[in-house]
Formats: sequence, structure tokens, C-alpha cells
Amino acid sequence: MAVRTLPLFDGFIETPFERRFQSLLRQAWRHRSWHVMVAEPGSGKTMGIGDLRDEAARQAGMVGGRRYPVLAVTAPKNDPREAALGNLLLLALGVGARGRWSERKYLLYDLLGQYGVECLMCDDAHDLSMPHLIFLKELTDHLFLAYPAHPLGLCLVTAGRGASIPLKDVFDQPETMWMQFRRRLDCLHPYCRVVSHTEGEVRDILLALEQIYRPSFPELNLQQWTGSLYKWLTHPLLDPQKSGRVLMDPLMKLVTTALKWSYAERQADVTSNHLKAAAELLTLRRDTIQLIDAENNRFKEDKPEKQESGEEQERPKPKGGKAKEPKKQPSSDEPENPSPK
Repeated sequence: MAVRTLPLFDGFIETPFERRFQSLLRQAWRHRSWHVMVAEPGSGKTMGIGDLRDEAARQAGMVGGRRYPVLAVTAPKNDPREAALGNLLLLALGVGARGRWSERKYLLYDLLGQYGVECLMCDDAHDLSMPHLIFLKELTDHLFLAYPAHPLGLCLVTAGRGASIPLKDVFDQPETMWMQFRRRLDCLHPYCRVVSHTEGEVRDILLALEQIYRPSFPELNLQQWTGSLYKWLTHPLLDPQKSGRVLMDPLMKLVTTALKWSYAERQADVTSNHLKAAAELLTLRRDTIQLIDAENNRFKEDKPEKQESGEEQERPKPKGGKAKEPKKQPSSDEPENPSPK
């Protein structure tokens, strides 16, 4: 019988974290303000940025040509040159990165105004280098002084844990460049930390997941496991800062893993054993190394072990008659062929 595969939902869920996070993104977009935002890895930052980018494009429509009110990119990795960030911005606008950077750089300035870009959002901004930040300031300065003026909002979205704020130590430096950068940050919310979910908010997410997976599980009731899920997901391995907040990534992994196991067994609801086993995978067994091998190779490796175990058992007696006694070996004192008397 073929194993049943659960159709997984990979769309956007407007969680309480996403509402908090996107409210700051919208503020930067509407007011053209600058912010540095930080949230824990796995909280859903990238999903929130992508959803807002798509929403802004839908609102702008296609009348009068393409428009990108919100332009989102990911910070370049292991490439500190300003051209690396500039090429990503061009690709986000649908323009190929060909030719010399000294020429394409000024083309980028024109395209940002032509496509109606109102806010730049940079994910993983903690990876930005000094040349990247200087280039962003030069870019926004050029558009602000253009005629007509074209101010841009800027969101530097970073990942971090604890009390530290990425990039803050850079902007606190005494050089004029960073003093100007710091002055442009929003006066009310220059640095923002967006927290994850409380136990009550986890219940709301489970209710949304019930509605999503109801076609596959007619009797699905995830809310009854809110307390257990919250306890598992605030385990010290998943919440080392002891914040008491639940991240979206481990929550989705735990629930979907248990749902897949229950669906394969044709259950009408998720079982407690599957939820507990999925929680152990994320905590107690998170570092377990799984051995993946072909069945024939495994059979060949197990075969010698069976032979060795068989030798330890008693040898079977032959069928019919008495077993022959082993031939007695002559001792060293006796001659090999003694002569008869």
C-alpha cells in the first residue's frame, strides 16, 4: 500500500508576530522613515517582507507600466563591494547586471525613480559591509536631491538574540558619515526589536492551522494541545534566552511533522504520541545523526553478524543414527603406528 503524503500549506499566515513586524514595515513605507529592526532567526521576517512587497505591487497595479513601491533584497554574503548590493537591486527591478558597474550605478538611480520605488527593505542586514552602508546613503542622498525630490524609506532587517542590536555599534561611531546615518533614523523608533509569540498567540496560530488542514483532518483539534506545545517549544534548546516566546519556525515544524505522521496512518485527528515524538525530534534528538543507506548494503553488513552468532550456538546433530565421535588424536608419548605384540 502506498504511503499517503499530506499536502502541506506553504503560504503566508498573518500571525501576531507578522502583524507587529509588518506594521513597522508599513510605517517606513508610508512615511519614508528609516529603521533598524531585529528579530530572532526563524521568527518569520523574510515571509513578512515578501508578503508586504507583493501587497504593495498589487496596490500599485500595472497602469502606466511596472511599479515597485517596495523593493526588497537580501544583503550580499561574502562580497563587501558596493557593486554586489547594487546588482541585487537591479535584479529586483528585473534588469540584468551587465556592463560596467560605474555605468550601471547611475542607471540604478534613474530606474528607482522610474519604477516608483518608495521604500528599500534589506533582509539579513547584519551582513552589510561598510561599503554597502555608504552606498545606501549615497543612493538615498542622490534621489533626495534629484528634481523632483524622491525620498526613500529604509528598513534594515537583522537577525539577533539577546539584548544586542546589530549595526548599532556602527552607527554610534564618531565619524561624520555614521553621525549623518544615525540622524536619519526615525526619531521615535530608530531601533526596534520585534518579539515572538506568547502562549495565547500560539493558540490563535493553532486555530488558523486547524482551518487550513481541516480538509485532510475532519476532526482536527490542535487548540487542546496549546499548553503542551508551548512547554515543548520553550525548551532551553529552543529558547536559550528564556524569553518565554515561541518562534514560528519550530512551531510549524512540530505541527506539520505530527500531522504528516497522523495522515499516513489515516487518522482523523493528530495524535498525542505523534506530537510528543515530533517535539523530541526538535529538542532531545535534534543532534541525532541518521544513517541513510541502501537496503542491499545493509543486508550485506548484517550477514556476517548472523554467521558469527550462529557459530556461538551448538552445532546441530546429524539426522539419523548416532553422531560420530571425533577421532582421538595420539598423544606425544605414544607412537603414531604402534606395532602389535
